[in-house]
Amino acid sequence: MNQDLRAQIECYVGLRTALGYVVRSEEKLLKDFAQFLDSQGIMGPIRAQLAVEWACTPAAGRGPAGQVSRLKVVRRFLAYLRAVMPETEVPGPNLMPPVRRPQPHIYSPEELEKLMGAAGRLPPKGSLRPHTYTTLIGLLASTGLRVGEAIRLKAGDLHLQAEPPHLQIVRTKFRKSRLVVLHPTAAEKMRLYAEHRRRLHYDALSDAFFVSERGDHFRYQTLRATFNQLARETGIRTGGKGRGPSIHGLRHTFAVERMQSWQQNGQNVRGLLPHLSVYLGHVQPMHTYWYLTATPELLSVAADAFQLFAGQGGNQ
Repeated sequence: MNQDLRAQIECYVGLRTALGYVVRSEEKLLKDFAQFLDSQGIMGPIRAQLAVEWACTPAAGRGPAGQVSRLKVVRRFLAYLRAVMPETEVPGPNLMPPVRRPQPHIYSPEELEKLMGAAGRLPPKGSLRPHTYTTLIGLLASTGLRVGEAIRLKAGDLHLQAEPPHLQIVRTKFRKSRLVVLHPTAAEKMRLYAEHRRRLHYDALSDAFFVSERGDHFRYQTLRATFNQLARETGIRTGGKGRGPSIHGLRHTFAVERMQSWQQNGQNVRGLLPHLSVYLGHVQPMHTYWYLTATPELLSVAADAFQLFAGQGGNQ
């Protein structure tokens, strides 16, 4: 049974990979699930209760959100497995309470100005680091890129002399690639940063566009820690190491401001929503909808329009 299960996991992972999903963490979780069944001495059909017990296995640093995610992964696999092993039980979809995503912070223009000002004063003096953080924060706020997409940019991914200037985001989340058009002011800031990068000879260290002081791509943990430091220095983030405005709020801010701009200009918000989803790199329009409904007081009209659009399957 367990050898058969591992073979089915390999087949399932292969299928998901062929469909374009990034499944490294999923594969690791399913192998852990197989080991859990081994430890329980399970040789017969898989029961739903076993999947729930595995998902809820205590572990340091894993809370309710992690348990819900683990159950979601194993449910997908067991639904697949039931096609070849009909006696397999699949846990119901609502066995665990939904986890509320924290409401992201919407950065005001004044807060963004403070953050970029503080970034421009980062040490060491004469290094590329202050230019890097200033430009990176500005890029995230003006394009809504994912943090990982921005720090993985290579020099060859930028087409700043093209018309219109744009970035090429290569095989990002869900192995999708897309072009991200830059506003002329954002493109000019990127050109200035590229000049600083060349003048200080950081271009000789790495093909990473945003070069760390180690001479390679930024690490997410380093970027997050420095951003949080800047947010505390400017009074945007208060208290200790708990929750507060984070770098991911820049992506939300972009989506919210774009929707507000469309509303204020009297544009067809409903017709433009699919374009926003594509621009942000979302596979499903409902993922964009979350950015809007998290701030209903700002975007109630836009959220209603998007709910209608998503409810019709995006076919209008």
